[in-house]
Amino acid sequence: MNVVRIAGSDASFECAVGESLLDGAARHGIELPYSCRKGVCGNCAGRVPEGEVVGVRGAPMTNETCLPGQVLFCMCAPVSTAVIAPTEWHRIDPGARKKFTARVFRNQRVAPDVSLLQLRLPTGQRAKFKAGQYLRVTAADGSTRCYSMANPPHESDSLSLHIRHVPGGSFSTRVPELHSGDTLEVELPFGAFSLREGERPIVLVAGGTGFAPIKSILDDMARRNVDRPTTLIWAARQADGIYLRPAVEKWQKKWPGFRFVAALSDATDALPEGFVGARADQALVQCMPALQGHELYCCGGPPMVAAVREAALRLGLDPRDFHSDVFVEGPAVPG
Repeated sequence: MNVVRIAGSDASFECAVGESLLDGAARHGIELPYSCRKGVCGNCAGRVPEGEVVGVRGAPMTNETCLPGQVLFCMCAPVSTAVIAPTEWHRIDPGARKKFTARVFRNQRVAPDVSLLQLRLPTGQRAKFKAGQYLRVTAADGSTRCYSMANPPHESDSLSLHIRHVPGGSFSTRVPELHSGDTLEVELPFGAFSLREGERPIVLVAGGTGFAPIKSILDDMARRNVDRPTTLIWAARQADGIYLRPAVEKWQKKWPGFRFVAALSDATDALPEGFVGARADQALVQCMPALQGHELYCCGGPPMVAAVREAALRLGLDPRDFHSDVFVEGPAVPG
């Protein structure tokens, strides 16, 4: 065991040999920022001012999202006593994460390759989570898949998931076959992707079903009467990928200044009114000439998130104000 201390505090924890800093902290009730847990998103990046760390199972300790001097806490294991400096941290209730046997209430095909799966929790049970967090579903083979909750936290007796059908996916290809009454084993909450409190303008960028956590955040803002200058960019390949326009229209009525941009990258026909022909990063550049003083929240696949991040930094966004939830296909990483 190696003892790890958090700089500027009296908090410390132990990491087993080969255990990541992220997992060691969580095991002791300390949550560091994270999302994908696979070394892709960069949310967990922080510094190690004292001590030595190595890549877990030889994995790279940095990626392009890391600032100078940062490493990925999900990919690093200490090999000595160490001091870490995360961008933020907080103590968590060990009992806050719970497992439920959820029942399918409704299963709708909302786009050619997207199912909106609505689950109900057992009578009398409630799920506690923050808008933007995700859950894990246990598949038939025992592996798990991660999906963001699309419903806001106050709808605590149900869970709404937007699931894209991944070709060859062992779980997502089964989703269209689920019927009312079928059960799924789920565990939640996971992730640290959530809206920071404040009054600064926010930009929300979603790629495909990356709209799910964004919807949760915006519905929660509406519920709490949070009124901040807000721009939503929702990117898809074709127009049918923008599959929940009524939700957007509801926010436009709630906030007259709410700005919505639908970006289509592969549209071959005439664009519908209000749509632009562009990728997510291109749409960001077109509609936001500068991002100083803004916060940006981005959800989608790794290439899309990376492109949006690069564009946002060119537009003057402080790297610390870029928050992402990267959707990485395949089984979840245990932790």
